[in-house]
Amino acid sequence: MTAPETNTAAGSDPQRNPARRRALTAVAATVAVAGIAYGAYWALVLNHFESTDNAYVQGNVVQLTPQVGGTVVAINADDTDHVKAGQVLVKLDPADAQIALDQAEAQLAQTVREVRTLYANNSTLKAQIALREADLARAQSEVLRAQDDVARRSPLVATGAVGKEEFNHVTSALAASKSGVAAAQSAVIAAREQLTSNQTLTDGIKVDQHPNVLRAAARVREAYLAMKRADLLAPVDGYVAKRSVQLGQRVQAGAPLMSVIALEHVWVEANFKESQLKNLRLGQPVTLEADVYGRHVDYHGVIEGMGAGTGAAFALLPAQNATGNWIKVVQRVPVRISLDPKELVDHPLRVGLSMDVKVDVSKTDGRMLADAARTSAVAQTKVFDQNNSAADEEVRKIINANGGQVGRTDVAARAHGAVPAGAFAISSGAASVAASSAASLATLAAGNASPAVRLK
Repeated sequence: MTAPETNTAAGSDPQRNPARRRALTAVAATVAVAGIAYGAYWALVLNHFESTDNAYVQGNVVQLTPQVGGTVVAINADDTDHVKAGQVLVKLDPADAQIALDQAEAQLAQTVREVRTLYANNSTLKAQIALREADLARAQSEVLRAQDDVARRSPLVATGAVGKEEFNHVTSALAASKSGVAAAQSAVIAAREQLTSNQTLTDGIKVDQHPNVLRAAARVREAYLAMKRADLLAPVDGYVAKRSVQLGQRVQAGAPLMSVIALEHVWVEANFKESQLKNLRLGQPVTLEADVYGRHVDYHGVIEGMGAGTGAAFALLPAQNATGNWIKVVQRVPVRISLDPKELVDHPLRVGLSMDVKVDVSKTDGRMLADAARTSAVAQTKVFDQNNSAADEEVRKIINANGGQVGRTDVAARAHGAVPAGAFAISSGAASVAASSAASLATLAAGNASPAVRLK
């Protein structure tokens, strides 16, 4: 071997090159330190967090659907508009509903007057019974007088003091008076039966509680609500999206016309791998980042609940794993994360936005599934209650206008079955008419009655 070859071989051997040996040692030490540092970071930090970027903003997409069919005559909101609960968004033609309401109101007014007549007839029929009983007593007294005439004349016929013709006359009068008693008794029975029949329709209830009035009032409420429902109200505060309704369109009940999204009530649905679920618990704190704002904005929330099944289990076409060729796919379970409402005010989110989620799993003493029922409604609106109250008020006005007096709260209570029978007062007009009729007939009966009737 020559001298140059010897020098080259010596330079390529790391054992004989101190500089290269030191460089390799430094690299190895750096890698070892980095590995130890990463291991320590994983053990102290990363091991206490579960993260995923398979997460999206969810919210309540409230569909605006008509409760009655009709033709669209006005649209008061469009996509991206902010609306308030109770605001009229769409108007339907109310002409047909108004006609039906007018008919129902007229029927209720007529029914109230007819029922008032039933109550007034009770007193009239009672007075008529008294009059018929007076007629019966008078007929009975006529029988007694005729019997006395026959008894006094019968012995005198043989002596000739009383003629045969006169005796036949008093005998015929006795027979006629007996027929009059039978007729008067039949009249009394008929009057009592008529009173019983009329009382069957009115006993135990008042005018506004009568079944006929309640049925007519229910039709008024139905027609009134149908007319008011021609105005489609926003159920909640929010933003309009996906408006599909057009002017002049004939819509049916239940057809979606537009959506209202309440962006102040949104949450995040994070789809974690099944291998990540073992450390997740309800109530664990969560830090989130939205792609729309980047790393400059952090959201904070807590785990509110975990899905009862994987996404594949509820797919439209569930997986068929009982086949010859099978590939295991890691399943994901949706986890619901509630957000801080104050942060949503400063940086609002839209439904469907992507989110990065990091859950602090350092504490795993909580529950994985909820074990208590909710104590309040998940969502609730009261914008339709005013229509029910207005319908009850309309019924009250009609009943009062036609003589069946009822209070403001009474008709609503009766509509919901909250007031017992006998709680309302009969119309003062009907009562006065009945009282005057009864008094007149009673006076007439007393004037025509014999002393036997008064003793009876």
